Amino acid sequence: MGGRYKKLWYGVLVVLLGAAVWPARAQNPWEQLPSTPSLPRPERSGMVQSNGVRIWYAIYGQGTPVILLHGGMANSNYWGLQIPALASRYQVIAIDSRGHGRSTWDYRPISYHLMASDVIAVMDALYIPKAALVGWSDGGIIGLDIAVHHPERLTKLFAFGANSNLAGVKSAEGSAVFAEYDARTRAEYQNMSAAPADLDRFTAAMNKMWNSEPDFSDEELRSIKVPTWIVDGEYDEIIKREDTDRMARLIPGARELILPRTSHFAFLQAPEQFNSALLSFLAGK
Repeated sequence: MGGRYKKLWYGVLVVLLGAAVWPARAQNPWEQLPSTPSLPRPERSGMVQSNGVRIWYAIYGQGTPVILLHGGMANSNYWGLQIPALASRYQVIAIDSRGHGRSTWDYRPISYHLMASDVIAVMDALYIPKAALVGWSDGGIIGLDIAVHHPERLTKLFAFGANSNLAGVKSAEGSAVFAEYDARTRAEYQNMSAAPADLDRFTAAMNKMWNSEPDFSDEELRSIKVPTWIVDGEYDEIIKREDTDRMARLIPGARELILPRTSHFAFLQAPEQFNSALLSFLAGK
């Protein structure tokens, strides 16, 4: 082997060895999607009949009720890192939205208002007149719907990663985190749903809703009197900051909180930070 090629091969070997010795730069927290947590063992769980479907719920702890609502295509397991932090002080009720997780779907079109009525049905079945509501993404939008149409059922609202209208959403195309989330939730649907073969049909129904909802007017947002926190991650992949600002500006007395170094999945990426915010919210601080 000639000297020129010996030097070239030596350089390649150094690069290869360097790659083996030095790990790749660690991803930023907002560029990661940590594993879906497991749910703690509930004190009780069950199904509630609502508008032609069965809605799954699980209850943890004792005290003032706090309802947890997950995001689109997800399930209540995503709250697995929050429930232990809350259940020592509150009665926590985790709910799978219709067609999600362990809840069923009757093939009718899905809307945020319909899913809000399912939450009310669970509250009625469990004899919960009022509750604090913590919602992530679609869960936050459901919370806004309840705050507009059934304010008497809420003590307060923590809406994380929610949007008020279609203009408040940006494309997640090119986001590795969202690509991983999509693949993960598809697998979880097939593992948890009573009708795993309905995945594509259900996804189409959800996409139809997302392409037309939500659409809260300025007047509706101004009508919200429930104490509200509008919360998002600093690097949310799909929610425009100006829409987060709009909701916080229009809802009377609302507090806006942006969690640093997190994205649409802050409750997984920085659970201690997220839980601290939740506990402050629930304590009225």
